[in-house]
Amino acid sequence: MPDEPRFATTRVAERPAGERTGSGRLGRLVLRRLPLVGTLLGLGLAVWLIATNDLAAVTDAFGRVGAGGLAAIVLVRLSVILLCGLAWGCVIQGLAGLGQARTGAFVLLRLVREGINVLLPVASVGGDVVGGRLLTFWGTTGTLAAASILVDMLFQAGTQAVFALAGVGLLLQVGGEAAQALATWVLRALAVTALLLGAFLAVQRSAAARAIGRRAVDGVRRVFRGDPVAPSPSGGSVYDALDAVWAPGRRGRLAASVLLHLAAWGLGALEIWIALTCIGVDSVSFTEVVVIEALSQAIKSAAFPVPSGLGVQEGGFVLLGSLFGIDAGTALALSLIKRVPDVVLGLPALLLWQALEARRALILPPAA
Repeated sequence: MPDEPRFATTRVAERPAGERTGSGRLGRLVLRRLPLVGTLLGLGLAVWLIATNDLAAVTDAFGRVGAGGLAAIVLVRLSVILLCGLAWGCVIQGLAGLGQARTGAFVLLRLVREGINVLLPVASVGGDVVGGRLLTFWGTTGTLAAASILVDMLFQAGTQAVFALAGVGLLLQVGGEAAQALATWVLRALAVTALLLGAFLAVQRSAAARAIGRRAVDGVRRVFRGDPVAPSPSGGSVYDALDAVWAPGRRGRLAASVLLHLAAWGLGALEIWIALTCIGVDSVSFTEVVVIEALSQAIKSAAFPVPSGLGVQEGGFVLLGSLFGIDAGTALALSLIKRVPDVVLGLPALLLWQALEARRALILPPAA
């Protein structure tokens, strides 16, 4: 057995418990309770929406989809996850420090990321953090795994914003006061998203922004941990990995990642189209289906502290469905149908996560 790699560590001077700041304790409490609070609020909203509408209509619409329709929808979702896994792999394939991670590893871990995000009471980035750590099980260096997650999250959020913008453009063709009001709200949300994504990109690419980012992270740590922040033993190694990812010679791979993400979001509209076809709703065109998919994802993303957009997704479908003549019962059924792949694929994903953790003794040493 080869010797296990040793890592340099820095010891942080500990303060007695009585000297820890009250803001630190409060920060940790908020951080731990926020997903749970979001889950309870979302669950309450979902129950209220179903209770205030015709439950029989929801059940009837859901039942019309049938086992065959649900199986087709699950296959579409699996294809979406496959495309997202390929997109993640494009971010760092060919770089030094990748270890033995190949396409299959990225697809499997993308499935794990999805399962954690949709089934566990964590904010929508919890699965991404776990996925980056699990990538090191294939011998990928920790810094490169972290860089891959940061860039993949940027591309994922950015392409979702582009997809939502396309949905707004199609929505404006519908006309009507309600459509105009919704389009205006989404455009304002996308403007804020663009600013945040621009800052996220700047932190990855700009030296000045990186320094500001380090100070911000240190400040957050002080609030949420209440401890002094030790200097990172790896220095700027994560930024070195980011520089390698963003190297000019890799623009083709990065562009491929962006295009794969866009294809994945567009493919997701097939889930709604299949469901509506099975239910018997033929008055909604595929273009309108794309609008529903794009804007429902935008609404769900805006409520990222709520795990899996519980309740928020249902409300979004009711709102969007009303613009295209879909009754509330059918809209709620659509939302519930969209959650079937969450469970069917999410449960095996969580089992896969635990299986990987159980095999931790077989972790490959990180690549040099």
